Amino acid sequence: MNERGQTLLEPGEDEDEDDFGLDPELVEQVAEATEAGDSSRLHALLDDLHPADAADLIEQLDPRLRPRLLQLWKGIDGDVLSELDLSVREEVMAALDPAALRLAVRELESDDVVDLVEDLDAPERESVLASLDAPERAAVEKALNYPEYSAGRLMQVEVVRVPEHWTVGETIDFLRSGVDLPDQFYHVILVDPRMKPVGYVTLGRVLSSRRDVRLKDITEDSFRTVHVEDEEGAVAYAFNKYHLISVPVVDDDDRLVGVITIDDAMTVLDEEHEEDYLRLAGVDETSIGDRVLETARRRFRWLLVTLVAANVAAQVISQFEATIEQIVLLAVLMPIVASMGGNAGTQAVATAVRALATRQLTEANAWRVVRREAGVGIVNGLAFGLIMALVVVLFFREPMIAVVIAAALWITLTLASLGGVLVPITLNRLGVDPAVASGPFVTTVTDIVGFFVFLGIATLVLI
Repeated sequence: MNERGQTLLEPGEDEDEDDFGLDPELVEQVAEATEAGDSSRLHALLDDLHPADAADLIEQLDPRLRPRLLQLWKGIDGDVLSELDLSVREEVMAALDPAALRLAVRELESDDVVDLVEDLDAPERESVLASLDAPERAAVEKALNYPEYSAGRLMQVEVVRVPEHWTVGETIDFLRSGVDLPDQFYHVILVDPRMKPVGYVTLGRVLSSRRDVRLKDITEDSFRTVHVEDEEGAVAYAFNKYHLISVPVVDDDDRLVGVITIDDAMTVLDEEHEEDYLRLAGVDETSIGDRVLETARRRFRWLLVTLVAANVAAQVISQFEATIEQIVLLAVLMPIVASMGGNAGTQAVATAVRALATRQLTEANAWRVVRREAGVGIVNGLAFGLIMALVVVLFFREPMIAVVIAAALWITLTLASLGGVLVPITLNRLGVDPAVASGPFVTTVTDIVGFFVFLGIATLVLI
């Protein structure tokens, strides 16, 4: 283990997934140094950390120690800020000395600056923008005027563009001429005299080709452009589908205004997958750094919906009170039917929402998917119905109740599977995010349906 608390591998030792995480001992050491006011120790522990690890450490640190850490450690920069979770980032930016914040922001590309300032209040945003040079500030303000979650917000304006008639030699000379280039770029974009992108060439092709080769002869077949107002989720989907590394962004006149790179596109995909996962559970976007009351407020409405639904289910059960009084065993078996239906519905919802998000589920194949889920429900309903019928016969010696629960499970699982795929499809066609309400809605409905079917069949058959 080195002095920063990071585990060092011996020669030949395999590196596993945990080696990319943050060592808990490092967090403890940083906390101890912060409490002791040991600035030199903090610099020794933190200065060589990757920005992502530094951001992770700040997030894991006790919130009471963060202001003290920022006073003692002067190593926080724009890269660390851009890696922080939004709620923690706002807290850190508010605690930073204004001069240090301005210096950190000036080191970033325009897309990262936009990401930092777009959620700030007007005074804080103006303070950050005032630290930028005039061209950079104009570029950031222009990006902020584009719709939220659009390509214009996601792009960086720092691009490498050259005339379409240039050769490899002219391009290399240009790149070496001292011109201000982005810190990282993957393509040289070719533009016509009207500044419209007509193709791009990878740096690898530029470096491996003869100087007299024309750029237009070695352009990539993957070239495509996106409009500044295209939705960022659609852009990220295009990156994933067509294996893009970067894509030029154009305005209404098809002129080049920026570029989106793969790291930003993958961040969007990750955020959308995380958002869908949370919404399926009835949870809004949250962070471990959020306050108790803020987190409770976000979850309250979904729990309230669940409470209302539970009362509806209770009303359904009360309608069969006489049946339950006569056959107490039904009360024992009711949760099995409801939970199996809920699980079947959740499985179908998760599959459908993911397929919609990745655009694998479309209008062209929707009914095929519905039929498949119905088939899955029928098969699983029959299988688990027979299993539970056998359990009831063996343990309770009640053959007629065994028939009732077998029929109830078959019907409930079939309806749950159908609902699990039909609800997201319907919400999607109505323009509603299917991840928002599909999970809680389907789980609630399947509980109510399960109780009604089970007790209804029991009343018809046994009473």
